[in-house]
Amino acid sequence: MMNTASKPLPPALTAGPEALPSAAREKIRKLTGPEPGAFIKQALGAWTTIILSIWAATLAQNIFVSLLTIFIVASRQNVLGLLVHEQSHCLLGKAKFGDPIANFLCAYPLLVLTVENYSQVHLRHHRYFFSIQEDPDIQRKTGTEWTFPMKPSQLAKIFLKDLTGINIINLVKGKKLDKQDGKFQRPNILPSWSKWIYYGVFAAFFSMMGIWDIVLLYWILPLLTVFQVFVRWGAICEHQYIPEASVIDTSPIILPKWWEKLLMPNLNFSLHPYHHFFPGIAHNHLPEVHEIFNQEGLVNNRNVFYGNLEYLKFLIRKDTLS
Repeated sequence: MMNTASKPLPPALTAGPEALPSAAREKIRKLTGPEPGAFIKQALGAWTTIILSIWAATLAQNIFVSLLTIFIVASRQNVLGLLVHEQSHCLLGKAKFGDPIANFLCAYPLLVLTVENYSQVHLRHHRYFFSIQEDPDIQRKTGTEWTFPMKPSQLAKIFLKDLTGINIINLVKGKKLDKQDGKFQRPNILPSWSKWIYYGVFAAFFSMMGIWDIVLLYWILPLLTVFQVFVRWGAICEHQYIPEASVIDTSPIILPKWWEKLLMPNLNFSLHPYHHFFPGIAHNHLPEVHEIFNQEGLVNNRNVFYGNLEYLKFLIRKDTLS
C-alpha cells in the first residue's frame, strides 16, 4: 500500500532569511519592488511565441506541427498564468494600474482566471502557510493525488486525466475561494461588465475573420488539455503538501536545464522557497537571491534538483514506496 502522507524533502536550504547577515539582507532589499519592464517583456514574449507558432501551424497543415504548436501554446498559456501570480503580489505595479493590465494581457485570455480571484486564494496561502485550518492550498491538495513518492503508473494516470480535461473542474476550483474573505479582498478596479465587453470584442473579431476553427484548435484545446498538465506540474514542483510543515521542508529548489527553460519556461517559479521568503521580489531577481543564499553558505547543493527530470525521478523513486 502507498504511503498516505508525503515525505519531507531533503532540505536544499540550511536556514531561512533570519540567518542572513545584514549586508546580504540589504542586497535583497534592493531587489524588492515592482518590475513592470520584466513583466511586459514576458507577456509580449509569450504572445509573440503563441502567434508565430499558430501562424506557422496554419501554413504547415501538418499533424506533427499542429501537435507541437498545441504544446508550445499551452506552455505560454502557463507563462500568462504565472504572470497573474506575479501581479497578485503587485509586481507589475500597484493594483489600480497593474490589475487591469494583467487581466487584459494574461488573465482574461485564460477564461476562468482574474487577478482578483486568484489573489484571494494565493495571498491567503502565503499568510497561513500550510495551516490545515486556514491555507486553501493544503486544504485542497491532499489525498493520494498529492502524496509523494508515488508509483509511476499512478502519476501517469493523473497526468492523463489532466490531458483529457477530466480534472479541469478541480484544478479551476483550486484558484478560487468558496467564500470571500475580507482580509484578502482584492477590489475590482474595472466594472465586472468590462470583462464581457473584452470577450465580445474578440468573439466579433474571430467571427469577422472566420478563424473560430483556429481559435478552438490552437487556443481552447491547449487550454483544456496540455495547459492543465503544466498547472499540475507547477503545483507539484511548488511544494510537498504536508500540513503544518515549513517552507524549507516542503519547497524544492529546482534549477531547470537550458532546454527545459526553452520548452517549459516557468519564470523561476522553481526557486519557490525564495518567493515565500520574499514575495515582493519579481521573478527575474530570484536567481540573484539564490546566489546570495549560496554565497552565504545557506544552500545545500546536494539537495538541489538539477532539472525537472531529476525532480520527477525523486517523486517516483522506488526505494521509499511501500
